[in-house]
Amino acid sequence: MHDLSGTDRDRLEHQLLQVTSAYPLGLILPVTAADLRAPAFGRIVEELRGADYIDRICVVLGQAPEARDRVDACEIVAPLGARAEVLWTDGEGVQAVYRELAAAGMPLGEAGKGRSVWTAFGRLLAEPQLKAFVLHDCDIVDYDRVLLARLCLPMAHPSLDFEFAKAFYRRSTDRLYGRVARLLVSPLLQSLIALLGPDPLLRFLEGFRYPLSGEFAITAALARSNRIPSDWGLEIGTLAEVFRNTSAKRVCQVDLCVPYEHKHQELSLEDPGAGLMRMAADIVGTVLRTLASRGTVIEAGHVASLRAAYLRAAQDIVRQYHADAIVNGLPYDRHAEEQAVEGFAAQIHRAGEVFLADPLGGAAIPNWARVLTAYPDLPGRLKRESSRNN
Repeated sequence: MHDLSGTDRDRLEHQLLQVTSAYPLGLILPVTAADLRAPAFGRIVEELRGADYIDRICVVLGQAPEARDRVDACEIVAPLGARAEVLWTDGEGVQAVYRELAAAGMPLGEAGKGRSVWTAFGRLLAEPQLKAFVLHDCDIVDYDRVLLARLCLPMAHPSLDFEFAKAFYRRSTDRLYGRVARLLVSPLLQSLIALLGPDPLLRFLEGFRYPLSGEFAITAALARSNRIPSDWGLEIGTLAEVFRNTSAKRVCQVDLCVPYEHKHQELSLEDPGAGLMRMAADIVGTVLRTLASRGTVIEAGHVASLRAAYLRAAQDIVRQYHADAIVNGLPYDRHAEEQAVEGFAAQIHRAGEVFLADPLGGAAIPNWARVLTAYPDLPGRLKRESSRNN
């Protein structure tokens, strides 16, 4: 769905107020201690005061070990009223849930955005009136709630029947951003298709304008069924699960139309375990494990060929973006882009070796459908825990 009418926020919100009485929505805001006190989050909270069509807001606070972080989070979101709450994942109550599940053979992986989102899904499943959950990042510097409205309307409008909506937007301001999407994911998918053939999953992933966007909406039923990685493979892993659990015709992409500026990760070429290099390895590992789960045989020769094919495809893409930047008058450091490509190629090799050594390693978090069979009261426990936090 394209931006053909501009940012007509009043029209969108008027429609949403009408349709969400029959299709209530929950909003998930994953935030860390580092982002909590940044100006961007304060702006987001102020903007959300006017989003009256949202029934429940779950601010899931992760990577925040200090009790003061929880207190500050509650104070910051207080202007949103009783519909908003803070779910503190480092609190003893939620940590006890994590330990209990791990002891039962359902480990939840490492702390991170994926685990926080999974936890928020569980909390909102305690609200049976909610038809869908909407999620967006909390480091959007120039946030306008028209972004939220455009993401919500395709899910809630009664004449539409989408089960998953994925956002896309332009990742450029005074220069080109989105290096992992531009220089890793796009040429990686092209190379896998060249190597393995037109696998339907790869074609599905390739069709997304911005597969790494942190903004999406999902029906509550689909959120119960999806398994998601706990690491940086969250966005790609979510798309793979959507492909597995619903029809492509029930999936849409939405142009959020507003400028989008958020925190930029360090490239970390010197440290493959940090920054965008770590993200790249997690994404490649998620893609390889997902393909293997579909019966695709991936051997050492495939990994070597994939790296070579990726390098050629990525170098062509660098040439394309260089030309694009010149025509649009944007600064473009082609040498730095080539260095990023070389770093990503090294991560493809490393992730491939890790995969070959343990194809089942880094398994996704169990879906809520499985968890609820063993612990049907768990969403209620998370709801009580968030009530205590607030």
